[in-house]
Amino acid sequence: MDGGTASTTGLPAPGAGEHAPKMPKGEYELPGTLKRSPRKAQRTFLKTLESAVEEYGDGERARRTAFASLKHSFEKVGDRWEPKDEPGPSDPQAAKSGREARDHPSETFGGVDVLGNTKQELLERARGLDVKGRSKMTKTELARAIARKQ
Repeated sequence: MDGGTASTTGLPAPGAGEHAPKMPKGEYELPGTLKRSPRKAQRTFLKTLESAVEEYGDGERARRTAFASLKHSFEKVGDRWEPKDEPGPSDPQAAKSGREARDHPSETFGGVDVLGNTKQELLERARGLDVKGRSKMTKTELARAIARKQ
């Protein structure tokens, strides 16, 4: 450590400033896509993860909760998360909550904001990723293809 940042995240270390996000009690390393993302995305993920670990314990449920929070305001674009134009659920699963989400899971599209983008916007992204057959795809097929290519 360099005295001011957490080595695994590049964010201020706990106690480095009054507004620095607290790290969860465990040593959590940000996923690679978040390391390449804006600090706000990193803070959103870490703050939610910390809270979820306190509530649910360290495990899959805490990580899913942190990613769900992240996906409300950010969208996975290539190898990083970028702010959405309008915050909100990114896919049918994110639009659900509680028992409905657990009992009736829906497709998540790998961080692609299928609800917040038009088909034309997804088509342009698919073109940039050289997705084959994109002109004949539906909006959901485009989102799936983009998620696979990222």
